[in-house]
Amino acid sequence: GTSYPGPDFLVRPTKETAVDTIDTKTVKEWSAPYRGWVYYPTHVISPKPNVLGFEDVYMTDVPTVYQLPDVDDKWFMSFIGFNGKGYQSFVAESTDLLNWGNMQLAMGFGGEREFDFGGCVIGAFLYEDYGIKARRTLKKKDGKYWSLYGAYSKQGKYEIDPGYEGLASSDDGLTWRRAKAQYILSVHDDHVQDWERDSIYQPWLVEHEGKYYNFYNAKRMPEWVEQIGLATSTDLFDWKRHEENPVVRVRPDSYDSDFVADGKVFRDGNHWTMFYFGVGKSGAHIMVAFSRDLVSWTSDPEPLYKAGGNPSGLDCQYAHKISLVWNPGTETWYMYYDAVGNEGRGIGLITSRILCKNITSDTCYEL
Repeated sequence: GTSYPGPDFLVRPTKETAVDTIDTKTVKEWSAPYRGWVYYPTHVISPKPNVLGFEDVYMTDVPTVYQLPDVDDKWFMSFIGFNGKGYQSFVAESTDLLNWGNMQLAMGFGGEREFDFGGCVIGAFLYEDYGIKARRTLKKKDGKYWSLYGAYSKQGKYEIDPGYEGLASSDDGLTWRRAKAQYILSVHDDHVQDWERDSIYQPWLVEHEGKYYNFYNAKRMPEWVEQIGLATSTDLFDWKRHEENPVVRVRPDSYDSDFVADGKVFRDGNHWTMFYFGVGKSGAHIMVAFSRDLVSWTSDPEPLYKAGGNPSGLDCQYAHKISLVWNPGTETWYMYYDAVGNEGRGIGLITSRILCKNITSDTCYEL
């Protein structure tokens, strides 16, 4: 949401989850490659991107980078635009991961009285390879590309409760449509749990050993505590919640004391790495957690990147909702994120080393 009111108390587990098996020394070793970021000075997609036919958008959010199997020289980024009524998903393209253009609608509002009438947030794509340095290539299943998506049933304000999740497909990886008439997760489900009873938010899809994993954040009111749960499926259409959700939980007096949300999971050597955002200590920050089995997670208490990391004030309120891609051509990590501050809500960028703005320019950005 636009603001993050803190809870008066934290959600306490009703049943003990598996004891964390990853020691502090290992957590620090595993998180070290994802520290020391360099900020790009401005939004790479502005709050008002002026997409043809959608000039009323004034906030952008939720970047997700991907590539298509047969397009080698181009990256695509899905993102959402808010126009005062709700979210619509768009796609932009780039040849250098810095300059983004040719923006077009990817998935608009659903039909009236449908669960996605208030907006569709694609980006939980089915990838060919979930390796952290792998090419972010969309995978075809049954002749189509697939994405889970966040959704809202009402228009008129920002993120009107309750949120839902749906399943979308695409023939070309650019234009998406609903693939299942009914939502896949909702607060109306028979097996909804107490921690998620007030709203379901954004999914993240992982395929591993013939099973699909959906990492999603959800909230409980009136405290407004968001945490990350897990649901699994064998076909993308029907999902079963993990009995001991949430799998990543808020922690007292920490950088994720209020929210643990929007997890992005990749295979990283002999373990899994989840980037998520925490809300606590007066901001939204980019955090990391690790797992050996996709179920039991251990978080690093220290953010990878804190709100306010860009001294211009670009992300002074929130730095959150990341998309990470490795570019072998520049041997650099590009981490896109929703940067909220004195220039509004737009898509920011931090990289693992200093880069020139383009190949022909001597002008570089640096700390």
